[in-house]
Amino acid sequence: MARDQIDMTPLQSRDELVAWLADGVKPPSEFRIGTEHEKTPFTLVGHNPVPYEGPRGIGAVLEGMKLLLGWEPIMEGDHIIGLYDVTGGGAISLEPGGQFELSGAPVETVHQTQSELMAHLAQVREVATPLGIGFLGLGLTPSWSRAQIPVMPKGRYKIMTDYMPKVGQYGLDMMYRTCTVQTNLDFSSEADMVKKLRVSVALQPVATALFANSPFTEGKPNGFLSFRSEIWRDTDNARSGMIPWAFEDGMGFERWVDYALDVPMYFVKRGDNYIDVSGSSFRDFFEGKNTKIPGEKPTLSDWANHLSTIFPEVRLKRYLEMRGADGVPSNRLPALSAFWVGLLYDDAALDAAWEIVKHWNAQERQALRDDVPKLGFKSRIKDRYLFEVAKECLALSHGGLARRARLDQSGRDETRHLEPLDRIIDLGKTPAEEMLDKYNGAWNGSVTPAYKEYCF
Repeated sequence: MARDQIDMTPLQSRDELVAWLADGVKPPSEFRIGTEHEKTPFTLVGHNPVPYEGPRGIGAVLEGMKLLLGWEPIMEGDHIIGLYDVTGGGAISLEPGGQFELSGAPVETVHQTQSELMAHLAQVREVATPLGIGFLGLGLTPSWSRAQIPVMPKGRYKIMTDYMPKVGQYGLDMMYRTCTVQTNLDFSSEADMVKKLRVSVALQPVATALFANSPFTEGKPNGFLSFRSEIWRDTDNARSGMIPWAFEDGMGFERWVDYALDVPMYFVKRGDNYIDVSGSSFRDFFEGKNTKIPGEKPTLSDWANHLSTIFPEVRLKRYLEMRGADGVPSNRLPALSAFWVGLLYDDAALDAAWEIVKHWNAQERQALRDDVPKLGFKSRIKDRYLFEVAKECLALSHGGLARRARLDQSGRDETRHLEPLDRIIDLGKTPAEEMLDKYNGAWNGSVTPAYKEYCF
């Protein structure tokens, strides 16, 4: 989750909310790639959750990273809760259960994404290993109960923790037990945004299957390939899902604003205080009807913060966020950005991807989304297995990246970052199915080896 925005300009009209989103439009020459990933900290001895406090806690990791990197600390009260790179634009933040997130700087190529990730992971290891802390690249904590997981000292998480059980059965699991990798990509016009949004929402189940990596809960197979994806089906349906209205005529920035205005809020931040307004809409706040903060006018910060608490499969801010993938080990992290850059940043690939999905209707897209956490590549849409769709999309992504022709120092293009996905397609198995094979074979029915094999 992004750091809270600071812009206390009071908002006067809905047009300003639309303009704020439209401000994301940029020429293709300025398109960038942002990659975010979360990883679960654990004690190297005993594989236990890591508390915030203490000389070997998450707070100590952040203090160590601050000294190592010279980044600006993000504070909440006396607690360091993140770091911000003033020059490059990257940030490190904490998810509710201590999941450690890198929000990468906006970069030009997938090669740079990989370099950034490798540098970040080396820095994290340098600080965390002496503290006896490792980090796990899975979509869900494989062995802990929710009650075991410590809570990070962030005000917004207290409000969300109180609210989540009212609106879905898995919201607390989402907050405390899951990890994801996301890629954030740009658009050149409103029409370009709509086309990319539709293609990527429809194809998000492909990414879910390719990156399915959460088959264990509390030490046992949970019956799913991506339980993280299943969790999102019953977290809070007022703010998540496959946004079928985005495929209707008239879709654009205004339509997204109207959607977001009616999504219930969590909090309003004033100074260092988080005011719990959970369940009330931004629209009521805008019209001065919020009983918790009478007379308060929303600001651009409130709007930006609110947009960061909406969780559909693809999220629009001033860029598009792909949200369908489980957290994975380091060798597969750049593959997510490579996959979507190849599909969305090349016009021929984007057109071909639209040809694949344009005949699917809302019910079919939803059924695919509902099936993929359990069935993975064996899910079907119309008369096709998702495996075939995934294979076709990967081929399109290869073509898009080859045409982009962004070379690394060795003269290789960005298609090399798709190699882990090529391997998955060659095997015909999701990563979760590979892991279940290990569990039923070499791991002898234990998830303990995951802490070594899937450690960053």
